[in-house]
Amino acid sequence: MKITVIGSRGQLGQDLCTRLIEEEHQVSGLTHQQISIEEASSVASTLSETAPDLVINTAAYNKVDQAESEPEVAYAINALGPRNLARYCQEQQIALMQISSDYVFGLDLTRQAGYREQDAPGPVSAYGLSKLAGEYFVRALCPQHYVIRTCGLYGKAGKTGNGNFVETMLRLGRERDSLSIINDQHCTPTSTRDLAEALTRLISTDQFGLYHVTNRGQTTWYELARKVFEIAGIEVETSPITTEQYNAAADRPRYSVLDCSLLEEVTQYTLPDWQTALENYLQS
Repeated sequence: MKITVIGSRGQLGQDLCTRLIEEEHQVSGLTHQQISIEEASSVASTLSETAPDLVINTAAYNKVDQAESEPEVAYAINALGPRNLARYCQEQQIALMQISSDYVFGLDLTRQAGYREQDAPGPVSAYGLSKLAGEYFVRALCPQHYVIRTCGLYGKAGKTGNGNFVETMLRLGRERDSLSIINDQHCTPTSTRDLAEALTRLISTDQFGLYHVTNRGQTTWYELARKVFEIAGIEVETSPITTEQYNAAADRPRYSVLDCSLLEEVTQYTLPDWQTALENYLQS
């Protein structure tokens, strides 16, 4: 299959390209310098050159707090960008995979069970709203679509690029004597290597639709940080705090664990639990 990966230098983009090539797909990667998804003309001219059977969009505006002060920028990249891709792919009868986020949830403060694909979304931030809008555009405009919700990504490209939560904790754990970390946001951090494996399997099924894809289990950012320090052998004093105490510009879901049973049913593949994934990442 001829596949074009947009955002090929990002954490997920790099791991996806590697895994797809291993499966002998013909892969072309595009960076932001090569395609501006916010511009329909850029989408059309660039994708006409790569002529793919499938487009995978991993590009996104991920500055969650900054999106509160510049929602129009987040919307342009996370919503209008996918809309441009969906329109082009529909016209050319190309399949489209759009990567979305667990941040489309968060409004339900009593939630204690993993969200399934049919559960009603409810974002609590400008970023979450922009990602949900992108989902709706893709699902409405492009019949051959995969929309993938995932969570808390970390991968090897984060070591040299913009970083990720795991790399940030490794750095801060070595720099400081004590850290205060949020302990009331429940989610499932996910390895981009494991996610790439799952997505590679999914595209071989031609079972289009909306999917939740994360590692298994759930944790909090505080518990994740503690596990990072334990595996890495870093001694640092840690204190759990609430979302309100941290006082970030954007609100976050208190519970955004995703139920991935649909993916497992379709692909016959189960991602590793988050602890195993983290150990594999830190040991590699």
